[in-house]
Amino acid sequence: MKPTSLSGSTCEDQLYMAERELTAFMRAVTELFGSEQARLSAEDWLDESGSMDSLPRSTTRDWRAVTVAAAARLANQLSLRANHRSQFALLRDTKVSPILSSNCFASTLLV
Repeated sequence: MKPTSLSGSTCEDQLYMAERELTAFMRAVTELFGSEQARLSAEDWLDESGSMDSLPRSTTRDWRAVTVAAAARLANQLSLRANHRSQFALLRDTKVSPILSSNCFASTLLV
C-alpha cells in the first residue's frame, strides 16, 4: 500500500511526473514557437503549479491540468500578439494620398 502523504516514494513519484509533464510541454512549445517562448511558458507552468499548492494537499496532483492552464495562458498571449500585429498592420497599410498629388492642391499651384 502506498503512503497517503507527499513523503517518501509518493513525493518522488510526483516530482518525476511533474518533471515529465513540464519537459513534454517545453519540448512542444519549443518546436512550435521557439526556445524563448518555451522559457516564458515554463515560467507560466511553474506559476500554475504554484497555484495548485494553495489547494488542499492530496497524494496525487493532476500535472496535466497544470499544462492545460499554462497552454491556455500561451494561447491567450499569442492571440493578443496576433491581434496587436494585425491592428498595427492595418494602420501601417492605410494609404493616405499625399497633399502634393491631390488635384485640388495642384490646380491651386497652376493658377
